[in-house]
Amino acid sequence: MPGRRGSGLPPVADPAPDGESGDGFGTRAARRARAGQSGWRGWPRRLVRGRPDDPRWARPAVLLLLAATAVLYLWGLGASGWANSYYAAAVQAGTQSWKALFFGSLDSSNYITVDKPPASLWIMALSGRVFGFSNGSMLAPNALCGVATVGLLYATVRRVSGPAVGLLVGALCALTPVAVLMFRFNNPDALLVLLLVLGAYCVTRAVEAASWRWLAVAGVVIGFGFLTKMLQAFLVLPAFALAYLIAAPTRPLARIGHVLTGAAGVVVGAGWWILAVELWPKSSRPYIGGSENNSALELAFGYNGLGRIFGEEGGPGGGGPGGQAAEGLTGMVPGMASSGSTGAGGYGALLGQGGLPAGGTGGTGGFPGGMPAGAEAVTGGLPGGGALRGGPGGGFGGAVGLDRLFNGSFASQISWLLPAALILLVGGLWATRRAGRTDRTRAALVLWGGWLLVTAAVFSYMEGIVHEYYTVALAPAVAATIGLGARELWRSREEIASRVLLAASVGVTAVWSYVLLGRVDWQSWLRIPVLLSGLVAAALLLVWRPARPEPSAAEDPTPAEATAPDGDQTPGHGAAPEGERTSAAGGRRARGRRLAPPRRAVAVLALATAAFGTLAAPAAYAVETAANPHTGSIPLAGPSSVGGMGGFPGGQGGDAVLGGFAGPGGQANGDGQGGADGQATAEDPAGLADQGGTGRGFGGGMGMEGEANSELAELLRSGADGYRWVAAVASAQSAASLELATDGIPVMAMGGFSGGDPAITLEQFKQYVADGAIHYYIGGGGSGGPGGGSGGDAANGDGVTNGDGAANGDGASDGGGGFAGPGGFGGPGGSGAASEISSWVTENFTAITVGGQTVYDLTKPVS
Repeated sequence: MPGRRGSGLPPVADPAPDGESGDGFGTRAARRARAGQSGWRGWPRRLVRGRPDDPRWARPAVLLLLAATAVLYLWGLGASGWANSYYAAAVQAGTQSWKALFFGSLDSSNYITVDKPPASLWIMALSGRVFGFSNGSMLAPNALCGVATVGLLYATVRRVSGPAVGLLVGALCALTPVAVLMFRFNNPDALLVLLLVLGAYCVTRAVEAASWRWLAVAGVVIGFGFLTKMLQAFLVLPAFALAYLIAAPTRPLARIGHVLTGAAGVVVGAGWWILAVELWPKSSRPYIGGSENNSALELAFGYNGLGRIFGEEGGPGGGGPGGQAAEGLTGMVPGMASSGSTGAGGYGALLGQGGLPAGGTGGTGGFPGGMPAGAEAVTGGLPGGGALRGGPGGGFGGAVGLDRLFNGSFASQISWLLPAALILLVGGLWATRRAGRTDRTRAALVLWGGWLLVTAAVFSYMEGIVHEYYTVALAPAVAATIGLGARELWRSREEIASRVLLAASVGVTAVWSYVLLGRVDWQSWLRIPVLLSGLVAAALLLVWRPARPEPSAAEDPTPAEATAPDGDQTPGHGAAPEGERTSAAGGRRARGRRLAPPRRAVAVLALATAAFGTLAAPAAYAVETAANPHTGSIPLAGPSSVGGMGGFPGGQGGDAVLGGFAGPGGQANGDGQGGADGQATAEDPAGLADQGGTGRGFGGGMGMEGEANSELAELLRSGADGYRWVAAVASAQSAASLELATDGIPVMAMGGFSGGDPAITLEQFKQYVADGAIHYYIGGGGSGGPGGGSGGDAANGDGVTNGDGAANGDGASDGGGGFAGPGGFGGPGGSGAASEISSWVTENFTAITVGGQTVYDLTKPVS
């Protein structure tokens, strides 16, 4: 048991041994013993040198890891622009209005909120208030969340398996491609992952000393995670509770009581904001975006909860009968109903709830602004000149089943090391099968392995909306499970079963990397070295059996050292962290058993080839992800050179409000009438510059991402004074781009994210107009007004579509109406209120054209 170097204090077990629960944070004597090292005056030394019982290399190594992670996540961050403009506009609103900050409103006049709780917006908006609103001040907090996640993950695993394993786990998490993507983006997932890892750290501390206090803190942290992304934060709770119930060193009834205390912490952490929203008068707060009845609880358990799992919610405002599937699309988009004659309309129509509705038929929304940007080309593309990236999935979730995470775009986001994690989880549990109930290594495997299995199972079988970037929540669990399991199998590598499992984890990972690299036209030279390195390492691990030399007679090992293979102790089995171990007799450092030089060389060769064979491919993918900009609502990690997605059959042009839509990955834009191609270039990575013309957007006036029409933005700037909202538009994407282009002038997004939220009625809209609250109504129909759609051009602007479904097929077609329908409110036909508002405005106000966009001045009725 180690003493405290330089303190003159007796040896102290840190963390507390089993049964020493004390007051929950260690015994009073232990706290006094640590006071000299843990006080505020000692933190600079601890920051530089680390804990007294860590080896001297540990703290410099972890600081280097954090510095490298910061460079990876922060370098060139501004290239992504506003990233997801939907959240960027909400962040901007939060810098202008404290009320908008609290509720997570899309606009500073507080018409409607985003369809997620606001916690992630809080940190970005507060950063904007301190440093001024910009893409840098918005994205940097999420990047720092990534650095903090890696640091916390190291600290958590180090307490169980020592600093070496902690460093490995932190590096694995940092280099996960989807983690690099999301920690450089402005979606809520970055803060969510940080909070989940913080919760795991608190549970680890609670298990060490049977601490109900640490468990309560963990509950509050997960509750705050609920305020970040609602029920997704709760997926880790079964693993947290099970690890504590199994391994906490106290009586069974006490363990149950402590878990209930942690549950109370969850309620407190999540419930205060929900309670405030529910008690706040609805007339004086924004509408809760994504909900059907303006309720945060309904949003949590509906669209953002059970609707995601069971597929009963098609999206915000997405209920209602769907339209007939567009000809030629049925079956090409995975998850689409074969007939499309039934199912939810709106956003969910493209997300497994029914067919794509044809232009002009009913429905409650339609896909906002066309397909999302992005992704790897696959065969069997969409008519209109493109292919969905990544096959099944591509933003739609793909087929439900165990293989979802290994197919399509999901695979390249998270699955590089997923087979190894599953193998090593089994191996780690096997290696600790004879350990006592309170063994902390096994408890950690239960915690991280349970997190991995539950979350992966839910993502695999979700029947509602699921996107590839959600899998960032698996990154810490995959990394920790690999580190813990590999450590335990390496310690017991004298047994053939351990060597088989180690070799299998390396070999399978190398083969799977070979397969994944073969799915994209990128760095194909890497496939063979990765495969050969992995197979060589697997062979070495399988056939090599280390010798068991006798310990030196000069220093008899302690009982703990004698029972540990190769003299290697870990904190998970009740010993001190590896590094500065001392003998019980004289405080001298124990030598333990050392490998002979030839065998040491074999071990080094096996580890080096294993590292390259398993980590080279995901690391290269991660670096490539950081090197490219990412924009849009559904970003994907990986190289941007692989094929993007073209237009739909007869696809309408990009919304002139947004100047078209495009995304990274060389995606071409669907032209409008007289519009320009939206081809992404190195100088214009999002393909957003100089687009527009007079074309209508998919779904009658909404693009997924884009820049606002410059002439329209200038009109709004000059006409904003004296109005609560300078304009009303169909949906949030159009509103967000206009707000960002006009320095945050409030724009009313009448139907929320998808254009289908029942947030307003015709009578309410008339009252706003009568009160002089809205200056302009911006129709979605371009120069043709908000009426029915005409045939649209294909992605390349010349009307050529891929008639045979291939990426480069031929066969000219001008399409048949595309997605624009009567009403121009986010989809074919729009909702009833949307159509009524559109008709009323068209009949009573004169249309003008500004930069190719139809605009109605609501202060100038038809004479």
